[in-house]
Amino acid sequence: MRLAGPLRIVALVVTVGLTWIIVSILLGGPGSGFPRIQQLFTSPGSSVTAEPRARKYKCGLPQPCPEEHLAFRMVSGAANVIGPKICLEDKMLMSSVKDNVGRGLNIALVNGSLPPDTGVNGELIEARAFDMWAGDVNDLLKFIRPLHEGTLVFVASYDDPATKMNEETRKLFSELGSRNAKELAFRDSWVFVGAKGVQNKSPFEQHVKNSKHTNKYEGWPEALEMEGCIPRRSSAS
Repeated sequence: MRLAGPLRIVALVVTVGLTWIIVSILLGGPGSGFPRIQQLFTSPGSSVTAEPRARKYKCGLPQPCPEEHLAFRMVSGAANVIGPKICLEDKMLMSSVKDNVGRGLNIALVNGSLPPDTGVNGELIEARAFDMWAGDVNDLLKFIRPLHEGTLVFVASYDDPATKMNEETRKLFSELGSRNAKELAFRDSWVFVGAKGVQNKSPFEQHVKNSKHTNKYEGWPEALEMEGCIPRRSSAS
C-alpha cells in the first residue's frame, strides 16, 4: 500500500513524457529532438522539395543552339560604371574581370568559318577596346579595314561609342551588317554582331539613344543585353 503513491507518480511522469514525445513528433517542432523518429512517420510524398532550377546552356542561354551554330551573349556597359561583357560558346571573350574592356567600343573578332578554312571555327582572333571620346579613330580603322571574309565582329559600347566616329567608320560597320551605325551618337548604348562579306543587314543588333527624357541612368540610357545563335559560315560559300 505504501508503494501506491510513488508508483502513481512514476506512471504520471511516464505518461507526460510519452505525451510530449508524441506531440513533438506530430508537430515536428524545432525543439523536438527526435529527427530520426519523425522521419519514420513522414511519408515520402509529404516532404517539400525545392523546384528544380531551369537548365542553362552555353553563355547562360535558356535553350541550346542548333548544330553548326555559335551560342553568344553580350551586354553593353552600364553608364560609365559597369563594363561590357561578350561571351561566345561559353567562353568570356571580353569583360572587366578579364581586364580587356574600356570606354568606347569593345570589339572581338572571331573566325566564324567552317573547315576546311585554315582557322579554328569559333576561335577568338583578337579583342580590343577603342576610346571613342579621347582616342584616335585611326586605330579603330586599322583594326576593322583588313578583315577577312567570314570574320565575325562582336561590338559592345561602354560610356561613349560615337564621338570620334567619322563617315568611313560608320560605312565600314554598315558594310558589316549594321543598321544603326550611321546614327550612333554620344553616349548611346549599342550591341552588334556583324560579319565581313554579309549580303544583308544583321539580325543581331540593338541600339538605344541617349535622351534625358528616357535615360535610365543620369546622363546614360539603359544597358543592353543580347543573346542568340549565329550560323557558322561555310568556307565554300
